[in-house]
Amino acid sequence: MVEIEHHPLQPFLPPNARLLMLGSFPPPKKRWCMDFFYPNRTNMMWEIFGLVFYGDSQRLVDAPNKTFRMEDIKALLTARGIAIYDTACAVRRLSGNASDKDLQIVEKTDISALLEQIPQCHDIVCTGQKSFSVLTEDYGVPVPAMGTSNEFVINGRPMRLWRMPSSSRAYPMPLTKKAEYYQEMMKTIGLL
Repeated sequence: MVEIEHHPLQPFLPPNARLLMLGSFPPPKKRWCMDFFYPNRTNMMWEIFGLVFYGDSQRLVDAPNKTFRMEDIKALLTARGIAIYDTACAVRRLSGNASDKDLQIVEKTDISALLEQIPQCHDIVCTGQKSFSVLTEDYGVPVPAMGTSNEFVINGRPMRLWRMPSSSRAYPMPLTKKAEYYQEMMKTIGLL
């Protein structure tokens, strides 16, 4: 039997959050370069955010130390009202890597409970197919086309579910194109 892993991080929920970013589950700890979300140095999320918010993909990167500028990232997310967590609280890794296809969700995150803590939030973005599958199953919201959103309701609250390209380098799209999708979403939500 494959060991169950429990989520190693607490949800990052600025009280002013208007956007909730949901991934699937963090990669194995040996791939982390910091103790925060999207911790794999090869993941492009913080380079995307650097381009979107600063016009500089390296703004949130600490290249000499092969990590990211975690405190700058947290400050940016807090200032812009962006919350982050994952759709799984507990998983089994069927192959020991971070690939969504090799994750078996043992316990889903209570998305409603997260949203109760961020009452201004009316937008959710999923950053991977596994995270979409959870919202599709639990709330019946269809997966939107890339770069768009679908409306749905959670506990009487109208929401939009956004689909953005994966920030994994394995996802075949240039960094600048990924950033364009995120930038348009941030503008539409009013965070940019």
